[in-house]
Order: sequence, then structure tokens, then C-alpha cells
Amino acid sequence: MVYLPPAFTETREDALIAHIEQHDFAMLVTRRAEAPIVSQIPFLLERRDGRLFLQGHLARPNPQVADFDGEAEALVMFAGPHAYISPSWYETGPAVPTWNYASVHAYGPAQRIDDPEWLRGLVRRLSERHEAREPAPWRMEDLPEPYVQAMLKGIIGIELAVARLEGKFKLSQNRPAGDRPRIISALDARGDPDSAAVAVLMRNREPAPSR
Repeated sequence: MVYLPPAFTETREDALIAHIEQHDFAMLVTRRAEAPIVSQIPFLLERRDGRLFLQGHLARPNPQVADFDGEAEALVMFAGPHAYISPSWYETGPAVPTWNYASVHAYGPAQRIDDPEWLRGLVRRLSERHEAREPAPWRMEDLPEPYVQAMLKGIIGIELAVARLEGKFKLSQNRPAGDRPRIISALDARGDPDSAAVAVLMRNREPAPSR
């Protein structure tokens, strides 16, 4: 579980799913008696029979593969943008520095999938999703079939059935309303992508101006 103060808790499923789809390169965590095991991989989100599933793949030699028995709970952490917040941006003090960020955690049992056709479909969908931004998208279908089959033998599929989602969007909700526009302006002025993304998240949560 993650520490979720009420002010920073995001429970809207549409917001949580949008975050997952935007930040789909995530950390997959399982537990062993001696220590946790972590892998970082891209995921696809699928809705099926009224439930959410996360799908990905690992290299066959990865020892984490042994943890996917369809019963033990796994955790996938989708980290979003983050930015340092200076207390000098606040209208009044005293105050201390902090960090704004957004993150979604997905929990549920994960099972391994060895079916080569399932794996082929997963890899095709993953590549199509990420190649869509390229001017001349690469296609798996253009590879020699023996090569594709050899590559598929080197991976194991994973499907996590999402039992619960936890969203933490720490975006200065605990500060006075007058501070947040100042924070947003300061983040925008920095010019780096993470600060700009945090500013957008904050701006989207500000109440619409009254008319």
C-alpha cells in the first residue's frame, strides 16, 4: 500500500486509466522471502469482461518469471511527472521545500503466459502503439518468420488482473488557493518537461473562474 492523505488521493477511474496509458513504462514488483524483485517494462491496458488487465512480457531467463502463478499479488507502479516546489513561491511563510508528483499503483494476481500466439499479438500491439509516432513505422510483419519465432521463444507473457488501483496526485492541494497559481507560474517558467507537466496537472484541477 501507499501512504494516501485524503487531499492527495485520486479515485476517479478515468483519471487513473489515463495516467496509466500515458506513463505505461512501469515498475513491476513481486515479493520473495529474501527480497523484492523488480523489473521495468512497458504495459498494455485491456478491459475485458468488466475488468482491467495489465499485459506485458519479460525475458525468459528473468528470475521474476517464477513469481507469476496467478495467485500471488504483484504491484505495478506507474510514475508520472514530478517537480521540486520551492517555498519561495508561496505568498506567506514559514514553509519548507516539497515535491509535487503523480503516481498510480495497480495491484493484483499475475499469471505467466507461454502461448506463442498470445505473445505474438502482444508484441505486435506494443510495437504498433509506440511506432505510431514514427514517420515510417516499423512492422513486425516485415521480419523473417523464423526470426520472429526465435525471438518469441525468448520471452514470457504476463497478465495482471487488476484488483485495485491507488492514485496519489500530490499537487499542492494542501496549500492556500492563492498559492497554487503562483506555483503553476513558477513551474511554467522553468521550461523543463516535468515541471511543465506538473503545472498542467495542477491547472486542470483548479476550479473554473466564476462568471
